[in-house]
Amino acid sequence: MKPPKPPAPPRPPGMQAEKAPPAPAGTSLTPEWLRWTTEQLLRGCTPESVLASMIAAGLDAQASAELIELVPGNAVYIAAEGRAQQLRKLESTLANLQLLWEIDPMYSIVDKRVSVSEEEFMERYVRGCRPLVLTGHTRDWPAMQRWSPDYLKDRFGHLDVEVQAERQANPRYEEDKAAHRRNVRLGDFVDQVLAGGETNDYYLTANNEALRRPDFAPLLDDIGSLPPCCIRSELAERSSFWFGPAGTVTPLHHDTLMLFHTQVVGRKRWRLISPLQGQRLYNTNGVFSPIDLDAVDLRQFPLFAGVRVLEVVVWPGETMFLPLGWWHQVRALDVSVSFSYSNLALPIPNMFTYFDPVPRAVPDA
Repeated sequence: MKPPKPPAPPRPPGMQAEKAPPAPAGTSLTPEWLRWTTEQLLRGCTPESVLASMIAAGLDAQASAELIELVPGNAVYIAAEGRAQQLRKLESTLANLQLLWEIDPMYSIVDKRVSVSEEEFMERYVRGCRPLVLTGHTRDWPAMQRWSPDYLKDRFGHLDVEVQAERQANPRYEEDKAAHRRNVRLGDFVDQVLAGGETNDYYLTANNEALRRPDFAPLLDDIGSLPPCCIRSELAERSSFWFGPAGTVTPLHHDTLMLFHTQVVGRKRWRLISPLQGQRLYNTNGVFSPIDLDAVDLRQFPLFAGVRVLEVVVWPGETMFLPLGWWHQVRALDVSVSFSYSNLALPIPNMFTYFDPVPRAVPDA
């Protein structure tokens, strides 16, 4: 087999500047524009490309050129440049490790297995950090026969649940999820889902915490055999219930733990990106990436070029295992009922520390 060509470093010197946010012609160079310019130069972008991007955004050409010339002599920039070089070393190390992963001719294929032993699960998928879809362990789940939208309405329809609503008007609906919380009767929500067709405007997500309530406890009685390395006694506290129409999208992000996600009704398409490629996903806010895998803009996100995206459709009765740190974007292809759980038995707690970036304001328009 011919070895793959090594990828270009994630932040090579001489790269093109990112697309700058639009600004009315003549807009003054605020401190936020100074920050943006500094970031582009620290990334190794050419001064010419930074200037072109600023002019295209509507900024004054002469003032922009003067700012670009001024920045590299600033003492703060000189200090930051040393840290940027260290960051590039770390990024190149991750890129080299990713290259080793991609040597595997089966890298782009997510394993689908009827079952695996605990030993293999720990070795190949937990410590090996590989996604997995299990297809056999839900055969004894009463949920597979009971859970349907009609059953949810008949059995629990009188109860209130927390959903996310009016999502389509806000591209950051998941990051701003607190503003989209609504309490509705589950029966009314079932009617809305069944009548509304394909949409991403409303979704009952894991944030609803319904399974912590005694009146929803019967749902847990419908869960049969669990995947390897699960602690049954922790299921109630570490599980979540999902329900929504076709077209719901969980945007690109990573979790801070490992989990299983079982499809009971409908299909979901999972797209996954290695944690070793996270430095190319423009993660500037918590665990989220602004990249939409349905419409990637390489002019705005040039570092994404060449990122390997894995894809798998999870069918009813199948369970996705999400390893630590894997980025994922998930779309429901049908009306969907899902059950997720993170009650893994590991030598260390299934909760890991991430020093997440804090979002910053963009330059004034």
